[in-house]
Amino acid sequence: MRRITLDDVASLAGVSPITVSRVLRKPATVSETLRLRVIEAVEKLGYVPNVAASRLASSRTHTIGVIVPTLYNVIFAEYLFALHEVLVAAGFQVVVVNSRYSEVEEENAIKALLGQRAEAIIIAGIHHTALSRQLLVQARLPVVQTFELSDDPIDLNIGMSQEDAGHIATRHLIDRGFRRIAFLTGNLDHRAQSRFDGYHNAMREVGLKSLEMIAHRPRHSSVALGSELFGEMDDRGDLPEAIFCTDDNLALGAMQECRKRRIRVPDDISIIGFHDLEFSACAAPSLSSIATRRYETGRLAAEKVLLALDAATKSGPEQIDMGFALVVRESTSSELVFANRTSNSSAGAIRPTNEGEQPDE
Repeated sequence: MRRITLDDVASLAGVSPITVSRVLRKPATVSETLRLRVIEAVEKLGYVPNVAASRLASSRTHTIGVIVPTLYNVIFAEYLFALHEVLVAAGFQVVVVNSRYSEVEEENAIKALLGQRAEAIIIAGIHHTALSRQLLVQARLPVVQTFELSDDPIDLNIGMSQEDAGHIATRHLIDRGFRRIAFLTGNLDHRAQSRFDGYHNAMREVGLKSLEMIAHRPRHSSVALGSELFGEMDDRGDLPEAIFCTDDNLALGAMQECRKRRIRVPDDISIIGFHDLEFSACAAPSLSSIATRRYETGRLAAEKVLLALDAATKSGPEQIDMGFALVVRESTSSELVFANRTSNSSAGAIRPTNEGEQPDE
């Protein structure tokens, strides 16, 4: 069966192919009667425009490339939702590529997106191969690096200091009087490594040991992994006084394992997570965490890309610190406390996601 063409639609609607094209591309330029006649023919024939041909004719692809390290972890769900919400409404197609925490696969993803003539690229992370960075610089299109802060951004950088957040989480436990504080993580990617650096520096500042208090497994962070890592610590008779987990999934798993082993949280051990996922406020006990602005980061990245594409001239590199918030709940304290943090004094304070509260949509 042959493909339905623009000429077929024009013949059925009784208009010229140019008119059909005008209706599909700029419907406001034709009368309502003519527009409805063409649309009726399009729907009756099941016509699908030839996007490749349109791209060649207009030099625009209306495609935005997005690279994330995983589609497994829920922390990227709000981020991707915000990107789609803004960009799709503006008439762009969002192409999401999973780099699987590999800088080589990220490099291949960048090549593929540039080959498809993406008009902008948004990347979760700031660590790239030398070739990846060269390709992004030479492409001369809007590039947004997110989730972390870079000392040398390629173009626009929207993120937070992962190291400062790890430091604050650990200081919270230290300030509550704990000295044996463990660090739990799955894949030790760049962001997890930065959180560990914050943990290690906070411990070192007060003369506490940290290197022998690490529980690590090179797997996706999950509730099951948190349960497994905690169980192994307890089986060794190496139970700490408190634990900093690199995300809330690990923290929830550790708390569930505590319940199985009749270890009370926070009476016997305190636990803090990272990202302040929706379930953190609903857990029993409720989970202390570091709140990160994932939805807001995605939305701002999308809005900045649209502004850059509309701008007559390309501006220089820009950095936006989204900050983070320490949210103290029952797993480390009986009191609810919010402490907003940014990596520099010029950045505004953030409002953390509170109990039962959803991001502004």
